[in-house]
Amino acid sequence: MVQVRVLGIALDAAKQHLVLLKPLHDDLTLGMPRVLPIWIGAQEATSILVALEGERPPRPLSHDLITTLFAAVGSRIERVDITRIDGGTFYAELSIATADGPQVLDARPSDAIALALRAEAPIFVADEVLDDAGIPAELAEGEDDRGEEPDEGDNEAKLAEFKRFLDEVDPEDFQG
Repeated sequence: MVQVRVLGIALDAAKQHLVLLKPLHDDLTLGMPRVLPIWIGAQEATSILVALEGERPPRPLSHDLITTLFAAVGSRIERVDITRIDGGTFYAELSIATADGPQVLDARPSDAIALALRAEAPIFVADEVLDDAGIPAELAEGEDDRGEEPDEGDNEAKLAEFKRFLDEVDPEDFQG
């Protein structure tokens, strides 16, 4: 398992939302750093963005309610694991500490990520999932190979390359 952080939310050419996950510690001995794109729904994208930006909506979103419910019953999310990809569908598990002991729940990755962000719980991705569905990180973010911010021309070129990738990619490309 590789610990990741949420890099952000993006849109593909069909205006479908993706959450981008990036390993916390890139192992450059294994090759180029990667990012994992996972297609998600618009509501989940909004919930993830709200959590990333630290905003508090006037009324609780579903993920806020679930987080409050866990706290009310003395439970907490310990971690989220993106465990596998099957037929282009990603699978995740929530590891929860409860009064009755640890529990592992099946969850959609988008919901699990939205909850993890609110609970400040770590997110992990199975090595096989990152190997099968990861894309080069340089397509998704603005750092060069030295970890330094590139100049404006490099940023525009990388952004154009990432947009080309999103224009051409299809979620079915990630079917196992």
